[in-house]
Amino acid sequence: MSRPAIPVSVKGRAVLPQLIVTADDFGLAWEVNEAIELAHRNGILSAASLMVAGAAAQDAIRRAGALPHLRVGLHLTLVEAKPMLPPEQIPRLVDGRGSLRKDLARLGLELAISPSARAQMRAEIEAQFAAFHRTGLVLDHVNLHKHYHLHPVVAREVISACRHFGARALRIPFEPRTVLRLIAAEPVEPLSPAVTALTAWLRGRVRAAGLLGPDAVFGVCWSGQVTTERLSKLLQHLPCGIVEIYTHPASENVFEGSAAGYRYRDELEALCAPEVLRQMTRIGLASIGYSDLAGTAFS
Repeated sequence: MSRPAIPVSVKGRAVLPQLIVTADDFGLAWEVNEAIELAHRNGILSAASLMVAGAAAQDAIRRAGALPHLRVGLHLTLVEAKPMLPPEQIPRLVDGRGSLRKDLARLGLELAISPSARAQMRAEIEAQFAAFHRTGLVLDHVNLHKHYHLHPVVAREVISACRHFGARALRIPFEPRTVLRLIAAEPVEPLSPAVTALTAWLRGRVRAAGLLGPDAVFGVCWSGQVTTERLSKLLQHLPCGIVEIYTHPASENVFEGSAAGYRYRDELEALCAPEVLRQMTRIGLASIGYSDLAGTAFS
């Protein structure tokens, strides 16, 4: 679903909900790619974030080429995934099996204190951006696996790469808990002071760099758990501004690379649910991509 770009701000302030519905992990597996295509053709999914080093990346690129209204961005993976560069070129970033590391806290410390670790991270970031450029797809947005750009060192390198490669939108994972409390059946924990501070810092850096970022993002608390009920209720309480809902649909719940506990099929069903489609029509919304927003120039 898409619509022409319309103004979204008055005197620099966003005043209308502009909804972007994204699927992460495009290219991770055939099951993910299949679900993304189905959710875009038959549901409210408007954008997908490509893992350029994913096992099914070429299948994702082929599908994207046949879906002209699907907005495709780069899902940068610096942890818990396969790297783009050969492991021997980035030994500080990989484990003994050649996969990107899972010890996020320790890696974060090393990135803060080690120039060689930062140089290897920069090389991997540039390699993934370059791989996306080679696809020939228009770069709609950038986001990071595990929101690892909340780490200031990572954020600086990612923002620099966004500007170098012509990306104009970067996800800011700010999820208003006040909205979740209106619709959640279970208690919603407040954001920690550290996450609140890092998110505010990231927003300032994104804006200072002239990049576009969402005013609110949903999918953090309910990662892998965006059910039909939750999505339908969320659509009734969208805040003003640019709002991104990110999801993880797949045609099967278990596949190579799947995360334990994720309700992949439920998320696919939610994106295509008749009640969700009716809700979108009732409130007069259509899901778009970042490149559909007025007043932005994308390359």
